[in-house]
Amino acid sequence: MSAFTDVLWLTLKLAGVTTLILLALATPLAWWLARSRGWRTEIVGAVVALPIVLPPTVLGFYLLIALGPNSPLMIPFQAMGIRTLAFTFEGLVIGSVIYSLPFAVQPLRNAFRAVGEEHLDAAATLGASGWQAFSRVALPLSIPGYVVAAILTFAHTIGEFGVVLMIGGGIPGSTNVLSIEIYKSVEALEWGRAHAMAALLAVFGFVVVLTLLRLERRVSGPLLNER
Repeated sequence: MSAFTDVLWLTLKLAGVTTLILLALATPLAWWLARSRGWRTEIVGAVVALPIVLPPTVLGFYLLIALGPNSPLMIPFQAMGIRTLAFTFEGLVIGSVIYSLPFAVQPLRNAFRAVGEEHLDAAATLGASGWQAFSRVALPLSIPGYVVAAILTFAHTIGEFGVVLMIGGGIPGSTNVLSIEIYKSVEALEWGRAHAMAALLAVFGFVVVLTLLRLERRVSGPLLNER
């Protein structure tokens, strides 16, 4: 494969793996945030949303330390022969999961909040357990939220730069994703190559925004008609 194909494949792989992991992790967290009240919920919600306002280089710096060979968090991995997760694809996945967490949790939290209590109460009246009410009532009604969460997470991971640069370093074949390759092309004064990749991401971003707007219109349309 060509160098660009390798970079594109690695970028799509990172975004896909991150999206799948986050949809699984964000589901119980978003459900708890949507159903709970109190100061603990507010603190956890603030921590989850922190990557939105935190400079990517700050988050990347602390992740670099946390995944480095001198970190206490690496002791269990070092027992398995893994000295560090910094500058590895696995480290990029960890960083991407943390950095994109709010983009998965928030749409799911909103979707779960939109599930009417009457639906859950009806399920409980019919003898459904908490898990049955979630899996058979709340989950199907929240499918649009999952679609939005998947699109946002995937797109946000595609466009990452600061975090992946800090903890990945742009190693060819391992951590060199599309956003890093654009930066390298500019540094090397390869303007044509940089233009081509930047245009690709711009078109991708436009398609993502347009898809989300059309999805929002399609989901909200029936609700407005019911009123």
